[in-house]
Amino acid sequence: MTESNAFDENYFSTNTYENTSFAKYSMYWWSNRFYAILACRYGQHGARLLEIGSGMGHLIGDLETDFETIALDVNHWALVQSKAVASKTELNAGSAEHLPFADASFGVVIIKHVVEHLRDPEIAISELGRILAPDGILILATPNLDSLLKPLKGDDWIGYQDPTHITLKPPADWLTLLRSADFSPLKIFSDGFWDVPYIPVIPAMLQKLIFGSLGGLQAILGIPFLPMKWGESIMVVARKNEN
Repeated sequence: MTESNAFDENYFSTNTYENTSFAKYSMYWWSNRFYAILACRYGQHGARLLEIGSGMGHLIGDLETDFETIALDVNHWALVQSKAVASKTELNAGSAEHLPFADASFGVVIIKHVVEHLRDPEIAISELGRILAPDGILILATPNLDSLLKPLKGDDWIGYQDPTHITLKPPADWLTLLRSADFSPLKIFSDGFWDVPYIPVIPAMLQKLIFGSLGGLQAILGIPFLPMKWGESIMVVARKNEN
């Protein structure tokens, strides 16, 4: 199976997407809103912004009024869907490991939940360092092997549920790769414990209130405050160093 075929139309209704709602005010909607807030807070207004792994275009579409937006995805089907919600965005088919863009050509790059799908994420992160201009902003997210509640999930942990997650690394390894590509992390945080249930018997809705409240508050406020181990994903905002 080729990389593009692995992320066809069926991908957005299976595995980690199986129970995902794309409706307004869904967890997916709040997540996209949170990333958009981060981009606007740390990035320069009007800069060229690239989202790698743009999916069906919901996040990049939200950023069109604040940035010059460019999207990249291996999924041709998803790019077609993106036209309805990201009409001003330049849509490109391609891989994170071979970015078809000039050196230092972006002010902001968002790459959320992509690197775990790559056979050679080291190449992709090096490419991120190449295309980001000095002082540019990178926003990256990937499953968190150091999540405090991961042991409670065992083999059912969310990071293991998608068969296309072929590269999972501890947060320290991702941070080392980023620094080797000339990035300086500004914020290292997490997204909260939203993958309920964690404990047998206790109703899932109650566990959402117990475990998911802080992550929900972070998303609503748009302020990253959760420690790196307090969630299912590691999230990093990093700045490209001046040469």
